[in-house]
Amino acid sequence: HIEKVDGVLLDLGVSSHQLDTAHRGFSFNQSAPLDMRMDQDLKLSAYDIVNHFTPDELGKIIRLYGEEKMAAQIARAISRKRQSSPIETTAELAGLVASVMPAGMRHQKIHPATRTFQALRIAVNHELDCIVPGIDGAVNALSAGGRIGVISFHSLEDRIVKNTFRDMAATCVCPKDIPYCVCNKKAVLNVMTRKAVVPSPAQQVLRRSPAAGR
Repeated sequence: HIEKVDGVLLDLGVSSHQLDTAHRGFSFNQSAPLDMRMDQDLKLSAYDIVNHFTPDELGKIIRLYGEEKMAAQIARAISRKRQSSPIETTAELAGLVASVMPAGMRHQKIHPATRTFQALRIAVNHELDCIVPGIDGAVNALSAGGRIGVISFHSLEDRIVKNTFRDMAATCVCPKDIPYCVCNKKAVLNVMTRKAVVPSPAQQVLRRSPAAGR
């Protein structure tokens, strides 16, 4: 049993094995049932969200978790389609999302349904809810002088990681109108770099991009 470690590297990316397993419904490159559950014991699947959530709920998920500008239009198109028959496969959903996009957005390098698929996957698996507990657990496992690094893949994850580290590094959380510190908070860690470390151009060429709908 290991009580403390000298370093932790958290990789927030999705397992390529799951993305590449067609029947799990993560990818729109092959038609498969809408599922997207990393844990098959989860009750809610992408099918449930797509076919049973209200247009407002759908739009909110796609906008917040996918950062998709066309979220409202996509949600309305989904709502119209499911009135005649349920949307059952990844290919159906991807085609529907693509049909909503302006012509100029349909032929970009990134598939027009990528952000929508990312949003559904995050919602189904509560991905963002796992980040802070994961960082907390990792920091608690560090020995004195230990280091932690976190690999994030989109701005939603990045924002949570930065805010968590900022809070852990803070030495006072008193309201600004209090003239002196009364909280006695101590920093849990020191932030080594204020900006994210990004791959070099050469590394970007070599890496395999973990897009949501690979």
